[in-house]
Amino acid sequence: MTRKVRVVIAKLGLDIHWRGVYLVSQFLKDAGMEVVYLGNQFPEQIVEAALEEDADIVGLSSLSGNHMTLGPKVVRMLGEKGLDHVKVYMGGVMAPDDAAALETEHGIHKVFLPDTPMAKIVEHMYASVGIPRPQPQA
Repeated sequence: MTRKVRVVIAKLGLDIHWRGVYLVSQFLKDAGMEVVYLGNQFPEQIVEAALEEDADIVGLSSLSGNHMTLGPKVVRMLGEKGLDHVKVYMGGVMAPDDAAALETEHGIHKVFLPDTPMAKIVEHMYASVGIPRPQPQA
C-alpha cells in the first residue's frame, strides 16, 4: 500500500481570510492526502509543524500582502532545518509578477492564483512528490 502525501497547510501571519484555504484543505483530504491544517501561523510555527509531521508539502495561503516576505522566509527556514525536499506551494490573491518571482527567485515550488481548478492543484501536488494518487475503491 502506498503511503499518503503529508501536507501541512496554513494561513501566513495574521491573514483573516479562511474560506479558500479551508476548502483547499478539504479537497486535498478528499483526494487522499493527509492534511494538517494549522490556521494562522508564522513561518517558525509552520516549519516546526512540517518537521514534526514529516511533511512532503507545505501549503501557504496569503491574501493580506505578506507573500513576498513570509513565503520566502518559510522556504529559507525549511532549508535551515534540512527540509529542502519539502515542496512549498502558495495560493492567494497577488500580482502575477509576484507569483512568478516567488517561483523563480524565492523557492516557492508553485503559486496557484484564484480560479485555479482544484483538480490541477491536486494533480500538481501528487506529481511533485512522486507518490501515486490512490484510486477510488469500486
